[in-house]
Amino acid sequence: MAEVLSLVEAQLRTALGEPDARAAMTFVGTDRVEVLRFLDPGDRESEGDSAGSGGVGSGGAVVRYATLGMSARPMADPTVVVPDPARGPRAELILSVRAGLADTDKVLRPLAVLAASPQVEGLVVTAGASLEVGEPLWPGAPFSSVLVAESGGLVPDLELAAPLDPVRFLPLLPMTANEAAWKRAKGAQALQERWLAHGTDLRDPLRGSVALD
Repeated sequence: MAEVLSLVEAQLRTALGEPDARAAMTFVGTDRVEVLRFLDPGDRESEGDSAGSGGVGSGGAVVRYATLGMSARPMADPTVVVPDPARGPRAELILSVRAGLADTDKVLRPLAVLAASPQVEGLVVTAGASLEVGEPLWPGAPFSSVLVAESGGLVPDLELAAPLDPVRFLPLLPMTANEAAWKRAKGAQALQERWLAHGTDLRDPLRGSVALD
């Protein structure tokens, strides 16, 4: 576990630079989960949490929150009686928002809760899934759920020695209540296409719901 997390943190640092803050949380019956914060002074092109997943943006600093600890163990199907301790999907979560517009540092605990959900609830988190927090992601946020996007854009997948599966760094795209309901009815791809068609800035922590009619 320690070796995997050391490699994961090195991958995050290579892609995002040095974190300027970090917090650690432990929940009953789970391993410790950390959330690292990275500050990017400007936009990057064609990254997994923006254009590659349906959003656009221009200029301005971006703060990124990345979990560290979710990938220590493989995610297992809850119906499996004896899960494989080595094989199975591994992932960490990344949320990117524009800096200075809202108190987004309060998202640290919700992110840690989501990262612990495979151990607590037996979830297998994959691209296209919806994750519900049950409360605003940060004070005043119009979002209480996120859409899990495809990995490989912002932070490349991390290959591990066999038989371990690679670690995938999954961007999280905040959804309003209306968007989450529309996604349940129409699917993840339809919602991402709607965001792209309307030029939605998915990193705007104050944005409203995209037009869904």
